[in-house]
Amino acid sequence: MNERFKLDPPWPATTQAAEGMRRRPWTVAEIEAMVRAGIIDEEERFELIGGEVVPMSPKGARHEMVKIDLNEHLQRIKPDDLRIAPETTLRLDENSFVEPDFCVFPKTISPGDMRGYDVLLAIEVADTSLRYDLGRKISTYAAYGIPEVWVINANTLVTRVHRALGVAGYRDIAEFGPEIELEAVRVPSIRVSLSALGLTPVKDEEGSTE
Repeated sequence: MNERFKLDPPWPATTQAAEGMRRRPWTVAEIEAMVRAGIIDEEERFELIGGEVVPMSPKGARHEMVKIDLNEHLQRIKPDDLRIAPETTLRLDENSFVEPDFCVFPKTISPGDMRGYDVLLAIEVADTSLRYDLGRKISTYAAYGIPEVWVINANTLVTRVHRALGVAGYRDIAEFGPEIELEAVRVPSIRVSLSALGLTPVKDEEGSTE
């Protein structure tokens, strides 16, 4: 699914079930079959969480700029025994898949075979999707055993780092500005300072960062 789920406005139609109404969950296999059959457009961007289809926001220019610069850096510094896959489909179970901006995982694992417990680090670059990425998606990552997640605010360049996964979710959550060099716990060779990449926070009309 990865690159095929790209959506330019207008959004596809969505519905909201009445409170208390039961919903029929979809499986990953059913979604893939509907894409092959043309029922779902190949260009649509969405994730499947617990059988529910979650439409994703179109990605803005700022998101893409941060992602491109970060990808160039990560591919340059990665060790030979790791893969760093941008926008790959991460199949969590038969009812869920997500598409992180970056997944870091061992090179011995094929992207199609990768599951949550194989991921050493997931990175999200968020602008319009920030609330979702810091909310339901983080909970999903925790539920499927991903040990560390970075969520980068594409506008402010503040990164919220989630670590120390426990039964109730991530116990260690902290925010770091763009000048701080981040280092992944499971893969300390993965280090990045957003300021060092030449990125600067977006300023609003009054001159302050958003």
